[in-house]
Amino acid sequence: MPHDELLRRHRAVMPDWLTLYYDAPIEITGGNGRHVTDGEGRTYLDFFAGILTNALGYGVPEIGAAVSGQLDTGVVHTSTLYLIRQQVALAERIAELSGIPDAKVFFTSSGTEANEAALLLATQYRRSNQVLALRNSYHGRAFATMGVTGNRGWSASALSPVQVSYVHGGYRLRGPLAGLSDADYIDACVADLREVLATTTSGDVACLIAEPVQGVGGFATPPDGLLGAYREVLDEHGILLISDEVQTGWGRTGEHFWGIGAHGTTPDAMTFAKGLGNGFAIGGVVARAELMDCLSANSISTFGGNPLATAAASATLDYVLDHDLQANAAERGAYLAGRLREAQQRHPVIGEVRGKGLMLGVELVDPGTTDPAPGVATAVLEATRAAGLLIGKGGLHGNVLRIAPPMTLTDDEAAEGARILVDAIATVDKELAA
Repeated sequence: MPHDELLRRHRAVMPDWLTLYYDAPIEITGGNGRHVTDGEGRTYLDFFAGILTNALGYGVPEIGAAVSGQLDTGVVHTSTLYLIRQQVALAERIAELSGIPDAKVFFTSSGTEANEAALLLATQYRRSNQVLALRNSYHGRAFATMGVTGNRGWSASALSPVQVSYVHGGYRLRGPLAGLSDADYIDACVADLREVLATTTSGDVACLIAEPVQGVGGFATPPDGLLGAYREVLDEHGILLISDEVQTGWGRTGEHFWGIGAHGTTPDAMTFAKGLGNGFAIGGVVARAELMDCLSANSISTFGGNPLATAAASATLDYVLDHDLQANAAERGAYLAGRLREAQQRHPVIGEVRGKGLMLGVELVDPGTTDPAPGVATAVLEATRAAGLLIGKGGLHGNVLRIAPPMTLTDDEAAEGARILVDAIATVDKELAA
């Protein structure tokens, strides 16, 4: 079916607010390795991985074998009212990998659900609905997670079950803290945290929830150690720390298996999702046992951690560890960041290149300023697609290119993707100058 006909049918029955990329949206119907094919037969190199979800890429035999093996049993679903062997085994591995002492795991079907569960645990444990979050953050599309999302473009409601106060995050291209060194930035942020606690809360705060690298916020990356410095203040007040690892987990940042590793602290809880299932729907929370067990009411998860998803997740985790994809993310990410920073010297439309590993952001601005240029980002998004490369877009102003290929990316594919991306930026920059 032609894309334009499918788009017509989509618009007739799907919500107007459901975002689609490109002036002429595409359907992805096939994939192999790091490449996908659309419904009209065009092939692309994928540098966005289904929003960082297809961590291993497409057509991975090990994932197919694990899923087929589970399907052969005839059991796809039972619910958590029954024991699920694969779920227990996966929880044991995640608890150990988390570094959280005496950890327990609760599985969900998405990152949004995982963050909702973490907020429930923290507010119940602390008997407070007051929560701290970072400006420019994104934590999901449900009621509480929208309430702690510090990005107006993704907060569809002003109503919330939690009372949130925002502190500074990792974004410093513009704003009152722009231009500060890492050490001065951390000092200013810690001072701001103390001020927020003293002025906008009763002091009885449940938790701080934070992304180590802000995903939807345009891969804004705080200086290493910021969340550790925050933790020292939180500990003075008994406030919990939740690390939202939905996008930063499983080694994607290259430096550490979890994004929080760059900050020299162990959180009370971490949330995860996306890349763990390599496309299968799975998320969850790993937390200290005392925190995880604090609920006094009954609860289950109908679909969370189902046998099919946990089979895929276990195979994905095996692949990540056996092939040291964290090291690959560090190496390929350093190469891509280098190519993009070289391009920044030639093209003033690039205001900043940031991120870690295979999680890179390119913020586009009006040349000679730090003013956001969302139209330029859209033009580059279209130009890369036309040249056979899929990338993402985000940031508060929609002016940040998001680069997050599968973690199995090869040298040749990194070079090809960098060439297409840099050429697209150069073309759009030249048109802008003209």
